[in-house]
Amino acid sequence: MDAAVEPFKARRLYLLLRDRIAGGDVAAGSRLPGEPDLAAEHGVSRVTIRRALDQLAAEGLVERRPGVGTFVRAGGMMAPTVVDFADVFSHLKEMGRRTEVRLLAFGYVQPPAAVAEALGLAAGERAQRAVRVRQMNGAPFSHLTTHVPERIGLTYSEAEMASQPLLTLLERSGVGVARARQSIGATLAGPDVAQALSLEIGAPLLSLTRVVEDEEGRAVEHLHALYRPDRFAFQMQLQRTGADGARRWSPLPPLAAKTEETATSRTTRSKRKSSS
Repeated sequence: MDAAVEPFKARRLYLLLRDRIAGGDVAAGSRLPGEPDLAAEHGVSRVTIRRALDQLAAEGLVERRPGVGTFVRAGGMMAPTVVDFADVFSHLKEMGRRTEVRLLAFGYVQPPAAVAEALGLAAGERAQRAVRVRQMNGAPFSHLTTHVPERIGLTYSEAEMASQPLLTLLERSGVGVARARQSIGATLAGPDVAQALSLEIGAPLLSLTRVVEDEEGRAVEHLHALYRPDRFAFQMQLQRTGADGARRWSPLPPLAAKTEETATSRTTRSKRKSSS
């Protein structure tokens, strides 16, 4: 068998077993079939089976007990961090309090042309660049590269960047953050990002680019964020608006969305009580 094919088969089997665990097809605490049985079922070698099971174990989804077998761990699937796309600024500060961050790089550089243009920098003007990995309970879920105009970046230190949300540092420097424009897409993990996020090279990622502006419309931050889709998700609550014949879906204002969500939760609790 072509040795180059084996890693791809192991990846395919890992994803298949992971989906079964996530979907509840394989219950927590249950024992997976042995390596010979899995190899026969999927038509692959036992080496491929071990690679797939090792990856599941590395993510805490299964426990491998020598001489006993491989068992699905209870609570192994980590619930993804969910951010309201319509209220992103509020969630940024909250995320800073609930998660940990590792600062991988910090310095002053000539930014790429696209970043310099987005920030409105003059020719030769430098930007403060930081690369961070955000994680929850030790599990990394985002890789963040930020560029801030040098005049603003000089107002905070590398140590502060490693311990505080950038939005907090910007506001402390006197920047009145007012608005942002952002876009979301998809990409594949390169070697550095894959290592930082505990992924294989080429793994799919959510990609977000955000340009933050102050009250005068000047760009004060450029963010390029990469997220593990199994550990991070965006959501947006929508409502039907417009006159008959021109109805459309529109974002629900954050406060209204929270009020509606609370009301729904209360209704659900009331139904549970009445049925019990």
